[in-house]
Amino acid sequence: MSVPRKLLIDGEDIVLSLHTHVKALIVPAVVLIVLVGIGSYLTAVLASGRGSDGAAGWVLAGVWAVTAVALVGWAILPFLRWRTTEYTVTTKRVLYTSGLLSRTGRAMPLSRVNDVTFEKGLVDRLLGCGTLVVSDASEQTGMRLHDVPRVEAVHRRLTDLIFGGPDGLSDDGTGMPGGR
Repeated sequence: MSVPRKLLIDGEDIVLSLHTHVKALIVPAVVLIVLVGIGSYLTAVLASGRGSDGAAGWVLAGVWAVTAVALVGWAILPFLRWRTTEYTVTTKRVLYTSGLLSRTGRAMPLSRVNDVTFEKGLVDRLLGCGTLVVSDASEQTGMRLHDVPRVEAVHRRLTDLIFGGPDGLSDDGTGMPGGR
């Protein structure tokens, strides 16, 4: 899912479009496996001891109802949250969009950015992701983009867009045209 064309400004092109790192899905995947395993185990135990009464059927239905609610809360919703969270870098802005039922977003023009940093903990270094911090000179706090895949490459590309011109040279007016 990328930023729709209708949300782009004239002359703006998408440079990078990323979801958060897949590490956000590790815990939901483990929860999914554990909950289905527990539900299956309890189903086997209750089905083998089923007598002539219908109480075991109601208990079994209760077990799977609780399992389904837990799966929605701890496995399906985190997956949908991961799927609908996106970081987009265009030639003019950095955009953060997220939301399942209602979408929220924030955009920061590249022309206002004065600092781009990244942070990587030990787990982030092992998995190849990190937090990208994009700051501007406004009173509003900068953007913290968590779990950005290949954060160092994204940092380099964003820094090049902000501080370098199309030719890779600084656009601060100090260079001489023609390389003199």
